[in-house]
Amino acid sequence: MEDYNKIIESLGVRFISAKNINILQPVTIENYYDVENVFLYVHKGEVSFGKEKEVVSESEILFVPGGKMVSITYGTGQAINLSNDDFINSREKYFQNNEKFTPKLENDNVTMINFEAKVFDTVNFFASLDIPPFVIRNNNKLISLAKQIVSEIYADLPGKARVVKLQTDQVVVELIRHILEQGLFVEQLATNSTYFKDPRLIDIFSYIKDNLRDDLSNKALANVANVSEDYVGQYFKMLTGINPQDYIEYQRMEMAVNMLRTSKKSIREIGKEVGFKDTAYFCRRFKMMFGIPAGKMRRRESLMNV
Repeated sequence: MEDYNKIIESLGVRFISAKNINILQPVTIENYYDVENVFLYVHKGEVSFGKEKEVVSESEILFVPGGKMVSITYGTGQAINLSNDDFINSREKYFQNNEKFTPKLENDNVTMINFEAKVFDTVNFFASLDIPPFVIRNNNKLISLAKQIVSEIYADLPGKARVVKLQTDQVVVELIRHILEQGLFVEQLATNSTYFKDPRLIDIFSYIKDNLRDDLSNKALANVANVSEDYVGQYFKMLTGINPQDYIEYQRMEMAVNMLRTSKKSIREIGKEVGFKDTAYFCRRFKMMFGIPAGKMRRRESLMNV
């Protein structure tokens, strides 16, 4: 248990967004993807997900770890199937923000919260577990926190950001407690608790985070960890389950998404700033990873406030 306490204490949690959504028309997003964790509380109606269309009923929660692509159906009844790209282009036909936290009688309603949780502010904790989306049932603490966060966001009172940060911190702790109490993903948690204690690996994570724009070859990483260039890839994959260059590309793309959300820089500028000299290659890799072009990812962010 002490290992888990250390991981929790090392987590940097960042609230991204929260909203209540009326489902105007049932819709299936075939390849939903987000770099942040998605916490989806079903207030009215139902949501289903995955190949088996597992149902998330009223007063239940769907948790999607950041970086996991999944099919999600919002609402009851006959759903229209859309790609993530097509959904972004027509989101207002299916989703309507509802600031009163009271669903209209004719509409299904969900609460969606997006947040980051990074170990030592470098590694996405839930993504690093490589766990699938899962349903949380009979957890009144998490339901209450979801309602508090959204109510705080819509109330616009003094100190809102501080309160929401504290509540999001608590959401992360309650999620980890739920995973431990239910005995979920035991092997993945045991692996994480081991490799997050390796100082050489943490040094590599930190170096990658601070130098995404620069050369991050295995030779550069080997110098950080003080191991041979031939061994560093094997060492990194042995501890994390992925090779370092795949991890680096994911981190670069995550940074690109954040820049699309927070800046007005061109796609070319963003590509260069996250370490891609070839804009066309950056755009191809971005679409391959997220299922939509970088420009439409920016449009998605503007539509999230619709």
